[in-house]
Amino acid sequence: MTNDIAQLAALADPTRRAVFELVAERPRSVAEIKRALPVTQSAVSQHLRVLREAQLVRAEPKGASNIYHIDPDGLARLRAELDRFWSKTLAAYRTAVEEPPEEAQ
Repeated sequence: MTNDIAQLAALADPTRRAVFELVAERPRSVAEIKRALPVTQSAVSQHLRVLREAQLVRAEPKGASNIYHIDPDGLARLRAELDRFWSKTLAAYRTAVEEPPEEAQ
């Protein structure tokens, strides 16, 4: 799976997206994320692993735990992919709208 698709797939899960949104608000530990969501600490860790592999978050060691931050490089790649998608989609729409209608025969 390419990284662009992996990023979209990672955010497709509602709980994982909630984890991502919490980290986007501010850097957080696994324990902080767990307290904010109705899932186990193990589940939070698994969701963070997927987000790390998709390069959407990064971990910064702090004492005995990790603090999770948004990965700005990965997020920039996701944004660029979404921008490319919308540019292509809007260009196709413009072409379709500007074509003269076919005459009924």
